[in-house]
Amino acid sequence: MVEVKQNGIRINSTTIANYLGYFEEAFLISKAKRYNVKGRKYIQSPVKYYYTDVGLRNAKLGFRQQEETHIMENVLYCDLIRRGYDVDVGVVEQNIKTDEGKKIRKQLEVDFVVNRGEQRYYIQSALSIVNPEKREQEIASLIRIPDSFGKIVVVRDYIKPWKDNNGILYIGVEQFLLDEHAVML
Repeated sequence: MVEVKQNGIRINSTTIANYLGYFEEAFLISKAKRYNVKGRKYIQSPVKYYYTDVGLRNAKLGFRQQEETHIMENVLYCDLIRRGYDVDVGVVEQNIKTDEGKKIRKQLEVDFVVNRGEQRYYIQSALSIVNPEKREQEIASLIRIPDSFGKIVVVRDYIKPWKDNNGILYIGVEQFLLDEHAVML
C-alpha cells in the first residue's frame, strides 16, 4: 500500500482506488485498460481515465486548463463508447539503438484500440500533422502494428479524408464525429 501526504493529509492507494471506483459508478469517469497490441494481452497498469462529460471536467477546473489535445481525445473516447465500441488504450513496443549502440525498449501509445464484434480499429488523436515530423510521431505506433485492421488518424482540422502509403486513413474530427461510417473509408 502506497501512502501519499498532501497538505498534511495522508491518502493511501486503497482510498484512491475506492474513490476512482465511486466516480466510475457515478458515471463521472470511464476507465480504459492498456492493451499490448503485439502481445495481444492486457497490461494491469496503468489504466487511463476519461471524463464522461468534458463540460463537468472544465467546470471543475474553472475553465483554466483548456488543453485541446486532451479534450479532443476525451471527446473521441466518449463518442466511440456511445457508438457501442469497446475502447482500450494500446501499447506497441519498439526496440531502438542509442547513438552509443545500446539497445533499449520503448513503448509507443496507440490512443485507442477499438473493438466491436469482428471489427477492430486503431485510432490516433492528433491536433495537427502539418509538418512531417509531427506526422511521423503520430503514426509511429500505427505502422508497427503487424495486422491488417484499420488504422486512423483523427485531426482537428477539416480535411478531405485520405489514405497514405501505409493504408492509414486521415480524417478531420468533425467528419469523424458526424459520420459513423467514416472509419470504413
